[in-house]
Amino acid sequence: MTEKNCDLDQQSIVHVVQRAQRGDQKEAMSGQNDPGHSRGVIGREPESLTRVDLSSSILPAYSVGLAVILENEDKDDSPPAGHSGTPTYNSFYVFCKGGCQGVQPGKLRVRCSTCKQATLILDQGPSCWDDVLISNKISGVCHFPDCNGTGAEFYFKCGAHPTSANETSVALNLITTNSRSISCITCTDVRSPVLVFQCIHRHVICLDCFHLYCVTRLNDRQFIHDPVLGYSLPCVAGCPDSLIKELHHFRILGEEQYNRYQRYGAEECVLQMGGVLCPSPGCGAGLLPGPEVRKITCEPSNGLGCGFEFCRECKEEYHEGECNTLFEASGAAAQAFMVDEQAAERARWEEASKETIKKTTKPCPRCHIPVEKNGGCMHMKCPQPQCKFEWCWNCSLEWNRTCMGDHWFDV
Repeated sequence: MTEKNCDLDQQSIVHVVQRAQRGDQKEAMSGQNDPGHSRGVIGREPESLTRVDLSSSILPAYSVGLAVILENEDKDDSPPAGHSGTPTYNSFYVFCKGGCQGVQPGKLRVRCSTCKQATLILDQGPSCWDDVLISNKISGVCHFPDCNGTGAEFYFKCGAHPTSANETSVALNLITTNSRSISCITCTDVRSPVLVFQCIHRHVICLDCFHLYCVTRLNDRQFIHDPVLGYSLPCVAGCPDSLIKELHHFRILGEEQYNRYQRYGAEECVLQMGGVLCPSPGCGAGLLPGPEVRKITCEPSNGLGCGFEFCRECKEEYHEGECNTLFEASGAAAQAFMVDEQAAERARWEEASKETIKKTTKPCPRCHIPVEKNGGCMHMKCPQPQCKFEWCWNCSLEWNRTCMGDHWFDV
């Protein structure tokens, strides 16, 4: 094992953690290791343990992995520098609630779900979003002193600025780099990053058009209230079973519009419960009158009600007798979001990939032998016994910490 294969920053301390050796291994290793020194290294409590290098194959067969302890002056988890002259590939995006207040590239991190330290050596790398979003789906061995944790806890950090140890961001699992150069379903431009809906066709929309789609639907109160997911939207093309499950995607609306989205969602809950909304301009308070009550008073309570009295049937100022006009609820006249049929055909993530990715193999960057990828993560290993080069499927570069943080697995 050589130091350059570990992709270490300057002034890093490397701890190699090994399993307890069998008798024959101890004999083979006698005279080569200092047991007292090993105990001192493993027993020392690190000041800052922020990254785990999972390239276990570069260690001897009886080792379980490599833990890298970074001791920086500011103790911050800074974004790693990219490879000079090489375009950055990033498939992880987050909403940064810190200084960015927007959608930013994200960095994937992993720690022990028990002690919350980055001393967990994984049994295998993640290959899909479920591996990351479902707690303890992937297991490993924690090497923090006195911790017997085996569950992996993945989390994300904003990759646009240095972050503190406790600063995390919400993963936006539908947003990714447009690596397949697919046109947007509405504007037909090829933009990046894009949002890929979870419909059967996996339609693609650029973030500007997604913002417009959200605002338009919000203005018409055409979001859909799902009892499990909440206030959400389906695919822009109207595909069935395509409601967005991670509601933080609607943070793209901006702070003011997002607050309105939350208010409308709360109001929709009131309506689903059989309640009504005060029709007085500037009020909109949610009310839960009895089922037979026609005269409704928006009672001032906790500074919310306006005192307006209205008819439950027509939502006009209260009156005796029949209503003159029937009130048309806001958003009842649904307006379809226009999508061109040909544009929708071109905006399919999976279909477009069949045209742009015609081959399932890529040449090994070192020996150039064709290597097939049939699933799993982006960490590739050349099958040639004379080579065994470890590289990234997306970058075609030697597997490194940047690849691990930016695109360990694809969408």
